[in-house]
Amino acid sequence: MASPALSAPPLARSTVSSAYAAWLVVCVVWGTTYLAIRIALETIPPGLLGGIRFTIAGTALLGFVRLRGDRLPARSEWPIQALIGVLMLGIGNGFVVVAEQWIPSGIAAVGVASAPFWMSGIAALAGAERLTRRTLLGYCVGFGGIVVLIWPDLFRGGAGGFRFVVGVVLLQLACLGWSIGSWLSRKYTPHGSALAGSGVQQLCGGLVTLAVGTAFGEWSVIEFSTRSMAAELYLIVFGSLAAYSAYVYAMQHLPIATVSLYAYVNPVIAVVLGTVIVSEPFSPRLVAAASMVLAGMAVVRGDPVRRQR
Repeated sequence: MASPALSAPPLARSTVSSAYAAWLVVCVVWGTTYLAIRIALETIPPGLLGGIRFTIAGTALLGFVRLRGDRLPARSEWPIQALIGVLMLGIGNGFVVVAEQWIPSGIAAVGVASAPFWMSGIAALAGAERLTRRTLLGYCVGFGGIVVLIWPDLFRGGAGGFRFVVGVVLLQLACLGWSIGSWLSRKYTPHGSALAGSGVQQLCGGLVTLAVGTAFGEWSVIEFSTRSMAAELYLIVFGSLAAYSAYVYAMQHLPIATVSLYAYVNPVIAVVLGTVIVSEPFSPRLVAAASMVLAGMAVVRGDPVRRQR
């Protein structure tokens, strides 16, 4: 029997349709945010980039919830929602932003595509899923793709190669933080409170990230250009207000295994946009690595034992 944290109660057809619509928003919009982050980083340091984005988005969402007359989370709910925000946005998104200073946006998306592996691992540790040989094979294939992605840079001398490898490691830590936060969000964000929960998570995650950026002296080097401001505005409106709230809603009403499949779509969109718009490198190695990551996910998701559970 599946864990209550992974299984949702029977839903009305309209709710299911809305949940899948929200999932599609996540699939498409988050695939474009990797390029937006890359452009915003041209003049905005990583801590302030995420801090400004999520603080504004969280404040706007909570204000909207109040204006609509809905209930804000109770005081007792704020600590866990704040923890979720720090895990998913401070660590999950924050490390991605830092990594994109050193690696192309398309490669970042491929690295983050391993998030479903981390989600499955957390589910297994919680007793909601059992690790089978097929699942372990899928993990090996998927993480083999990450190795293919970084292998040449492991032996490339100089600061560039070192920063690239550090960036890929940060992406995996981002996946871990995001996956733990997603698990907690599904378990502790009350049904019907997706916007309110999303607002608290983004506000708290944004304030922590803003504090980190301030501590590193980023206000003294921040600049605003038309390109970077447009990218930051896009991240606030579409990446946070729309897609993050849609993600929280989808996590409430769809299985984690289904929601995490957005990672199949994001790298394709990110690689295409990065190659076409900012001329990021597109190589057979990138294709091979992405194919291995996606093939590994397909093996894990197709495990009959997991589907039965």
